[in-house]
Amino acid sequence: MVKHLLKDGWQVRALTRNPASEAAQALLNFGAEVQHADTEDPASLDRAFAGAYGLFNVQNPQAIGFDAEVRQGGNVAEAAAGTGIRHVVYGAAGVGDNRTGVDSWDSKLVIAQRFRDLGLPLTVLRPMAFMELMTDKGYYPQFSTWHLMPKLMGPSRPVGWLCVDDLGAIAARMFADPVRWSGAVLGLASDVQSIEQCRAMWQERTGRKPRGLPMPEKLFERFVGKDLTTMWRWLRTGQFDMSTQTTHGILPEALTVRQWLDRQSV
Repeated sequence: MVKHLLKDGWQVRALTRNPASEAAQALLNFGAEVQHADTEDPASLDRAFAGAYGLFNVQNPQAIGFDAEVRQGGNVAEAAAGTGIRHVVYGAAGVGDNRTGVDSWDSKLVIAQRFRDLGLPLTVLRPMAFMELMTDKGYYPQFSTWHLMPKLMGPSRPVGWLCVDDLGAIAARMFADPVRWSGAVLGLASDVQSIEQCRAMWQERTGRKPRGLPMPEKLFERFVGKDLTTMWRWLRTGQFDMSTQTTHGILPEALTVRQWLDRQSV
């Protein structure tokens, strides 16, 4: 998203707990201003938000837990309201406005409501499955995407997909047109394919099946908790809108799974 905002002519202040980190230096090299902030430290947020027009918000519950996610999201909301932020774009998740029992979806409903309660102009983005789930080691693709996810969800169940770069481009477009997008809640998918279909495209693209490593569900949960397995079970029968029309209306060039795979070194 930072790259897309900079390309669009915005001045970007990127916030990090560690300005000396490799990731922070990469943002600096892109042309962003890098500043220290910690979402557990409201005073640091007040300093970091001062003078800013807009704010992109996202927390990672896999790293900090769901109670901390809600607390940190609330800290961000209060600092944004106190410093006069005029447009918040929230990188959230989920399938609707009702609770599902999936913690990583339900927590984001609480955070979004906190922004609304404080009167902040808010755009909520709900990307569906990231295409990077198929390749990025941080997402455990050999354990989850190609094995446990289809086992619990069903290999032929449709899945809405979006690549991370396209999410960044869409977020940047939200800031460019606040009158249109403030108040919007957008489910985002640029393609709908089952795991079976993705597996077939992968094999066609590479000449081999994607690597899989079966892992018992209980062992997987010992490493990453129960949120993902709860989510996949919900998706086995849960019904919600997976239309790609909204995404392609905002970003006509948003990639399909096949187009994305063609660009990967897999």
